Amino acid sequence: MEIKISAKQILKVLYILSWIIFLGLCIEAGGFLFNSVFAMYVNPLAAHNFWNGIDLSSLYTFDNGHFFVLTIIMFMVATLKALMFYLIVKILHDKKLNLPQPFNKEVGRFIFNLSYLVLVIGVFSHWGAKHTNWYVKQGVTMPTVETLHFSGADVWFFMGVVLFVIAQIFKRGIEIQNENDLTI
Repeated sequence: MEIKISAKQILKVLYILSWIIFLGLCIEAGGFLFNSVFAMYVNPLAAHNFWNGIDLSSLYTFDNGHFFVLTIIMFMVATLKALMFYLIVKILHDKKLNLPQPFNKEVGRFIFNLSYLVLVIGVFSHWGAKHTNWYVKQGVTMPTVETLHFSGADVWFFMGVVLFVIAQIFKRGIEIQNENDLTI
């Protein structure tokens, strides 16, 4: 017995998974923002048990300005990841993926936007990891880069470059498809 899964079924599953990931990243970004503002202006003890149990109290006592910068970088990384999944949800929801003719302007623009967004996520992740390492050199007790969700900046850069190359291929595919449509 052979099980055949169509591309439409796979896209439906990816659509549902993208929604779940998007909502989780929105909650994470909101948690970072809320806890940052709450620790800065309401209760400094909140830095001890930051979002997901991260302990940033040592950084807060070192300098609350640096605390705010690091938490804003964490917020930016989470927000950009959420934006990435929003773009995925949007293209799947709007049914812009035309499987018989995959090379269209919407998909090309989607891949270009995704490649730029992934590169920016890589920049912020790298920036956050460098800040974290600098704080450790200053003697501040810091959680790991993985705990702060800054790890993998090199992977984000690599994925951004790969997506950019794919976007260039799609751009050429769109040009060829448009030429073929005009000659028919």
